[in-house]
Amino acid sequence: MKERFFRVLRRGEKEVREVSTPEKPRKKRSIGLIIDGPNILRKEFGIKLEDIIDALERIGKLRVAKVVLNQYAPQGLIEAVVNQGLEPIIVAGDTDVRIAIEAMELIYNSDVDVIALATRDADFLPIVNEAKRRGKETIVIGVEPGFSVALQNAADYVIKMEGKGEAHEFK
Repeated sequence: MKERFFRVLRRGEKEVREVSTPEKPRKKRSIGLIIDGPNILRKEFGIKLEDIIDALERIGKLRVAKVVLNQYAPQGLIEAVVNQGLEPIIVAGDTDVRIAIEAMELIYNSDVDVIALATRDADFLPIVNEAKRRGKETIVIGVEPGFSVALQNAADYVIKMEGKGEAHEFK
């Protein structure tokens, strides 16, 4: 069994360790996740959906999880998305507009505390900024090469996925 290492760091702080006691239980934050399928779920990256979910469970409770895919997504990928309990959204053509629409719905959803975007694309920087303006915490999940530095610097949390499914979280 492959061992995974997770480290959650928040901007300007050392490692985040939230402790819950019987007198003071820790409130689990509600997370809404949007995955940019064509950008993140590529064979060459080897990113596993369950590793993304595991990393987010360290921060809060995943409430809404959608994977936006284009019409060329293989049936096996769509089945894997469904088997992980995530909602696949298939679009014809470019996925960026649909991702933006889904993210804006989460930003205005009062039941979601944290917006998580799995993408490497700097085009989604306005989404991160709007979420923060609306009082939401933000997480970006990405992989090198091409993981936007601007996107990483704007988010409250960054999860860098390592090739073949391992993740390191920081910031």
